[in-house]
Amino acid sequence: MATFTKTAVLLALALTAGGVFAATKPTATQTISTLGGKFTFNLPKAYVADTLPTGKVEDGTADTQGTLYANSTTKSVVIVAETVRNDGATIKDNDPQFLDGAVADFVKDQSAALPDFKKQNEKKLTFKGLGLRQVDSTATQGGGKTLNSTFLGGSGNHLLVIQAISRADDVKGHAELVKQITGGK
Repeated sequence: MATFTKTAVLLALALTAGGVFAATKPTATQTISTLGGKFTFNLPKAYVADTLPTGKVEDGTADTQGTLYANSTTKSVVIVAETVRNDGATIKDNDPQFLDGAVADFVKDQSAALPDFKKQNEKKLTFKGLGLRQVDSTATQGGGKTLNSTFLGGSGNHLLVIQAISRADDVKGHAELVKQITGGK
């Protein structure tokens, strides 16, 4: 699960790249595809994509690629990062042991990185046979209190982290953003 730690490092870097605030109801949308098309979701076109910096060999993140989607009007962000697992293990599309371990590692890493990180909720989701875990949390990031929903998954030798971040005072906007990602699940 160390790869999730490395991906979390890239997520932290991405948070410094833009604002951290809430979502509004979409008009026109763009489709985001992950894990070779196994998980897709739509975001309003107001979210502008910016490729995250590539990882580094020295910290084990060289195979991590990601995109920061930022909405300058609502100041909300969605970070999508995928990395390749190079330990020879193969992740099943809905592997409870892997997903439970990923959540435990993610919460541990976020608790260490963000002093006021607090896990609020966890959900088990399945999309066309692909298992994801949703971890809802609060923390101070980018200079303010935030609501965070992080989606963890994997397939084959690929790991996926999606993080939706909104202002702490925009519960309704954050719920709408999460609905965009989960299709209302």
